[in-house]
Amino acid sequence: MKISSNFDSGNIEVIEAGNPGNIRLRIRKDHNSEFYQWFHFRLTGAKGQLCAMTIENAGGAAYAMGWEGYQACVSSDREEWQRVSTVYHDGELTIQHIPESDSVYYAYFAPYSMDRHHDMVSQAAEDEKVSLHVIGETLDGQDMDLLTIGEMAVGKKVIWVIARQHPGESMAEWFVEGFLDRLLDDEDALSRSLLEKAVFYVVPNMNPDGSRRGHLRTNAAGANLNREWDNPSLETCPEVFYVRGKMDETGMDLVLDVHGDEDLPYNFIACFEGVPDLDAANLDIAYDYQRQLMQVNPDFQMEKGYDKDAPGSADMSISTNQLAHRYQAVSMILEMPFKDTANCPNPTHGWSPERCRKLGRSNLDALAAVIDRL
Repeated sequence: MKISSNFDSGNIEVIEAGNPGNIRLRIRKDHNSEFYQWFHFRLTGAKGQLCAMTIENAGGAAYAMGWEGYQACVSSDREEWQRVSTVYHDGELTIQHIPESDSVYYAYFAPYSMDRHHDMVSQAAEDEKVSLHVIGETLDGQDMDLLTIGEMAVGKKVIWVIARQHPGESMAEWFVEGFLDRLLDDEDALSRSLLEKAVFYVVPNMNPDGSRRGHLRTNAAGANLNREWDNPSLETCPEVFYVRGKMDETGMDLVLDVHGDEDLPYNFIACFEGVPDLDAANLDIAYDYQRQLMQVNPDFQMEKGYDKDAPGSADMSISTNQLAHRYQAVSMILEMPFKDTANCPNPTHGWSPERCRKLGRSNLDALAAVIDRL
C-alpha cells in the first residue's frame, strides 16, 4: 500500500501508512504562506480494504469551519468523482472508504489539471471566433492564457471572465469550461446573439503556478492574488499585473470573477456595494443578473452569501471592488461550494464538475438579460 502526491496539483504529507485502518496524513502549506486546505493524493494497493485516512492538521486549515458537513471527493478513473464518508472531529478529518481499485484518488474537490487546461484552451483556439494570446509568464514560467472571443467594434460591450485566482478552487475552471462550450456553440442562438453584441475576454486560470503546486490560495511567491488588484507587481504577482494591464487596454462593461467558498453550501454572487463613487445603476444591473440566473438555474440562490460592505468601506485590493471602481463596470464575484448545495443536494456527487459546467452555461442567460443595459 502506498500514498503519493508527486503529480500535478498533488498535496499530502504521509505520517504513517502501514495499516489501512489507521493512515495518518497532513496537508502541506502553500509555499511562503500559512494557507492550506487543498489536498489531492493517490492511494494504491488497498483494493477491497476498509481504509481510514486521517488528516491530522485539518483543524489548523485556513477555513476549518468548512470541514463541517464536508464529504471528500474520490475517483478511480479521474473522470467521475463521487463523495465518500468523511468525518471532522477534534481538529482531525477522517476519510473512510473501501477502494474498488488498486489506484484511487482523493481530493478536496475534483481537480482541474493543467493538462486539461491546455486541452480546453487549445480546443477553443481552433474556433475561428477565438484568438489566443499569451499575455505574460508566471513566476514558474507558465503561460498566462487569454482567450478573446469575437472582435471589437463600435457599440460592442466588453465582457471579462476570470477564474481560479485561488488555485484550490478548481470548480471555477470547470465553470469556465461550461461557459466556453456554450458561448462557442454555433447552434446556440443565444450565444450567437451575445457575440453580436459583445466581445469576451476570458482567463480560464489566473493562477497556473498555485494550481500545479497543489496550493489552496496563493501563487508561487505565496501571494494571495485577490488581494493584489490595487497595486500588482511583477515580482510577487505577475498574474494580476498582466491581466490588469490588458484590462486597461480594453476597458470593460462587466466582469465575472469565478471562485469557490470553503464554508458556505450555496452558489451566490457578491458585488461592490462598498466602493467609492458607487454607480447605483450598475449595482441594479448586477442584482438583476442574479435574479435572472436564479430563475434559469435552481442551483443558484440570493438569500445566503457574504455580508454587504458599508458605503465607502470596500477593500480595494480585491478584484470585484477595484474593477468596479477602476472601470465603472458591473463587477461580480461568483462563489460555488466545496460541499454540496444545501438547497439542491445530490448525495452521490455533491457539488460536481458537471453542475459547475451547467452553472457556467446558465450565466449566458443571465448576461443576455442585462447586456443591453450595460
